[in-house]
Amino acid sequence: MEGTATVVKHTGSHYLLASLPEWELFPAVLRGNLRLAGSTATNPVAVGDRVEYYAEAEITPEHPAVIKRIFPRSNYIIRKSVNLSRQAHIIAANLDRAYLIVTLAFPEVKMQFLDRLLVTCELYGVKPVIVLNKCDILDEFAEDFADLRERFHQIYEGAGYEIIEVSATAGSGIGELLQSCTAPTEEGTPPVILFSGVSGVGKSSLIKALDPDLNPRTAEISNVHLQGRHTTTFYEMYPLRGGEAFVIDTPGIRGFGLVDVEADEIARYFPEMLRLSQDCRFTPCTHVHEPGCAVKEAVEQGIMSQERYNSYLGMLDEYKKYR
Repeated sequence: MEGTATVVKHTGSHYLLASLPEWELFPAVLRGNLRLAGSTATNPVAVGDRVEYYAEAEITPEHPAVIKRIFPRSNYIIRKSVNLSRQAHIIAANLDRAYLIVTLAFPEVKMQFLDRLLVTCELYGVKPVIVLNKCDILDEFAEDFADLRERFHQIYEGAGYEIIEVSATAGSGIGELLQSCTAPTEEGTPPVILFSGVSGVGKSSLIKALDPDLNPRTAEISNVHLQGRHTTTFYEMYPLRGGEAFVIDTPGIRGFGLVDVEADEIARYFPEMLRLSQDCRFTPCTHVHEPGCAVKEAVEQGIMSQERYNSYLGMLDEYKKYR
């Protein structure tokens, strides 16, 4: 027996497959040195991959299917440890959208981390949506967070990104987020989406709020460090609202290094820098030391945020340090 299916979960060398949009799971294993041509990732098969499999008998836990081929990916999200330039890991593949979950407090947003995620989405052709969770805290302590909240919107909406404000606990914004998550693809099929972010931002709680029938693992925030504890330990896909969308939940990510991008290409994946660079005096322009640089002028005039520019400089420094 042979067929095609989508990888919906992996734990080491064991996988669960489903023939989407149907949600009938069956086990599979990977035998031999199977990977896509040109891939240097440590995991040859990722959640979201479309694969070809075969089985010599009825598929059971004791007799799983065998993955024999990975179909070419339309896109993917990949990361590496910042200080381990040769070790990369594919987070998920064949995505229609990526929802990047952040919080302004508990834990505090790390904008340079978010910018790395955004650059990776731009690089591999995945549409990103920023989800600002725990807004009930921002409302309750409005005087403390009003300026930071406004500045966050200025920075990222100014760069051209959509922001959806929500609270998984209070329920605010969940309807808007659900509508976005379940918006069908151009082909009219249920989308495959990714929820990603650092530990403690409430990815699993948001999935539960979007669909109470689902129950991803959740945990409290550590009061000592005000950071989340890792709860999701494996990448896993869930059928949202009975299959209106398929959401991939990921473990909280602590470090995010860029893969497959050269130093002189990084600016292309900052949409506001790409627009501004057309007016630079020199081409190519690193936007660091050249005279007549439209990007530097925009930063000085407040047209482009200093925070995003600092993220860009940090990525350049990382490239020089670990290459």
